[in-house]
Amino acid sequence: MFDKIDNNLRAFFTSLLGAIIFYTIIPLPDHWTKNFQAIARWSPIIGLGIGGLLGSIDMLLNWIGFPLTVGSALIIGLGIYLTGGLHLDGVMDSADGLAVTDSQKRLEVMQDSVTGAFGVMAGVMVIVLKIVALSAIIDHRGWFLMLAYGWGRWGQVNAIAFYPYLKPTGKGAFHKQYLQVPQDLCWGLMGLWGTTGVFIAVNSELWQLGLTGTGIGMAIALGVAAWFNRRFGGHTGDTYGAVVEWTETLILCLLSVHRP
Repeated sequence: MFDKIDNNLRAFFTSLLGAIIFYTIIPLPDHWTKNFQAIARWSPIIGLGIGGLLGSIDMLLNWIGFPLTVGSALIIGLGIYLTGGLHLDGVMDSADGLAVTDSQKRLEVMQDSVTGAFGVMAGVMVIVLKIVALSAIIDHRGWFLMLAYGWGRWGQVNAIAFYPYLKPTGKGAFHKQYLQVPQDLCWGLMGLWGTTGVFIAVNSELWQLGLTGTGIGMAIALGVAAWFNRRFGGHTGDTYGAVVEWTETLILCLLSVHRP
């Protein structure tokens, strides 16, 4: 019995290493045991980590004296670099697919390695909106980044859990195969709600902002995943990436309304 528990714990935590490798460009030693099964459960936690890292670097840039717009552009660019453009590629491929009126040919177009005009426009729009929105956020930028990057990836987990996968194989197929519902959804929620709890505990006078930001994040994550499902009749690895990026973008846009 103890051997079984030990093996389950080892598989649980080695999947974290696999998630870091899959979702980021962070190098890990080759001799570390890595497990790529059930890595989707970790994606919201990794999103929180990326947001926290970007928030720390943003504080450093502000301390050095970078203008807010320049600092915001650097932070968004660094976020793309840390993920290897994995999710942004999904935005562009999904946009090219949506541009095709024949729904039967959409998946074929999305598999094409050549990016079309609609894909380029969608990618540019996401980057520009993120930079402009983050530039409009004056305070609590680190926490807002954690919200956006965390909920963006929880939206992906939601899409994996509740909507059909449209291809028999692909880079997103194994996510669906190994996801456990509801525990993997709850795992991300615990991290996201816990982060909000810490924010409110440290900034008790901003409890309304904390709850509002969390509500916005969850609503957008659910809504974007549902929208792509409605347009495509399901999801692919590309639409998973599009859910992440568009959720992040819309969250930052709505949070930019906040004024200190």
